[in-house]
Amino acid sequence: MKIPPYLQKGDTVAIVATARKIDLETLQPSIALLEEWGLTVIIGNTIGRDNNNQLAGTDEERASDFQTMIDNPTIKAVWCAKGGYGTVRMVELVDFTPFKKNPKWIIGFSDVTVLHSHINAMGIATLHAIMCSTMPSSTPKAIASLKGALFGKKMSYSIAPHPFNKQGKTNGVLVGGNLSVLYSIIGSRSEINYTNKILFVEDLDEYLYHIDRMLMNVKRNGYFNNVKGIIIGGMTDMNDNAIPWGHDALEIIRDITKEYNIPMCFNFPAGHLPDNRTLILGHKITLDVTTKGTTVIFE
Repeated sequence: MKIPPYLQKGDTVAIVATARKIDLETLQPSIALLEEWGLTVIIGNTIGRDNNNQLAGTDEERASDFQTMIDNPTIKAVWCAKGGYGTVRMVELVDFTPFKKNPKWIIGFSDVTVLHSHINAMGIATLHAIMCSTMPSSTPKAIASLKGALFGKKMSYSIAPHPFNKQGKTNGVLVGGNLSVLYSIIGSRSEINYTNKILFVEDLDEYLYHIDRMLMNVKRNGYFNNVKGIIIGGMTDMNDNAIPWGHDALEIIRDITKEYNIPMCFNFPAGHLPDNRTLILGHKITLDVTTKGTTVIFE
């Protein structure tokens, strides 16, 4: 995997909206944060655009804004302002040819999983991290992890044990993101090859039977046979029916993956959580799960 250049003070970061609309006022805390880090900020044309219902402009407008930023050699990172839904509608309109030659950091999570997977499939790393819309409610550790990743700090995490964990040690390239989005792009050009990868998943506001359905699809497609390890992030604010499904999200994951003898870590602090720690997707990691806890080291 190719790692984009790390940032230095004075570099420029662009903020764009690839999915839902957002106004400039909401971005002010994130702009101030970047400037505090010594960075220059460019605001995309999609910010404040309000001509397409929920979305930050038409598919063509969002793609054009993103294209402008990834083509600009003076811009070293592109921070997605907000998730929701819509990135999958514009990704096919983007020409990544110049980006492959001169990659830069793409930052975000949730719906931005489309970009993570699409770009990781090209052999280029991305940052699964807080977005501008979530920055004000993020923990200091989550914010610091984004800064550390952008500026090239050696990344590692140690987290507490979980009763569902499966012990073991492995290494491989970390990929993944939002489970619903990964499920939605199966079979498309944006899907990455999961063989010998370490898979990270998280999700928000899904019905529990939807979690089961998505994971059964992943299982029946053979992905769990090929990955070297699994990291489960936040499974946040799940829903149930009047007649309960009978298992929570983590129990569903545990039961569907119980036959696989690979290291598994549950409750990793990443996803739709205030403590959404940055993960470098497309980067090789060592995953070590023991009775004392889990360590993730970016090599």
